[in-house]
Amino acid sequence: MPTATEADVPRIGLVSQLGRFVLIGGFCALVDFGVYQGLLHLGLWVHLAKALSFIAGTTTAYFLNRRFTFAAGRNDGIAQAGGFVLLYTVTFFVNVGTNALLLALLPTSRWEIALAWVIAQATATTINFVMLRTVVFRASS
Repeated sequence: MPTATEADVPRIGLVSQLGRFVLIGGFCALVDFGVYQGLLHLGLWVHLAKALSFIAGTTTAYFLNRRFTFAAGRNDGIAQAGGFVLLYTVTFFVNVGTNALLLALLPTSRWEIALAWVIAQATATTINFVMLRTVVFRASS
């Protein structure tokens, strides 16, 4: 039986969720890139700058997707945050691994790097959406 808070959370359809997920993902990519460039401009070590920018983009994605894509209630915040961190840790390695595998398998061409990046990103993004919708934010989807 849903609590009063859960009952008050409107349900959002799959197509609407997917559209919001893509828009929020684009915005969060800009956050990541902007923080990265800003930290590099300040002279921060490149790998630390990337780690911090990834955290900034991912944290932004969590809060925006939680609120606007999956309309999650406030009850399961810590469990959802933990699930989100675990999911994004796994898909980070899926993304990097897929990219590395494709770079090893694809023939050398001017499109090799871009194609590997796009496929790796699409794979990780698809996993993220499905798992966020069905596991992390399942009660409110």
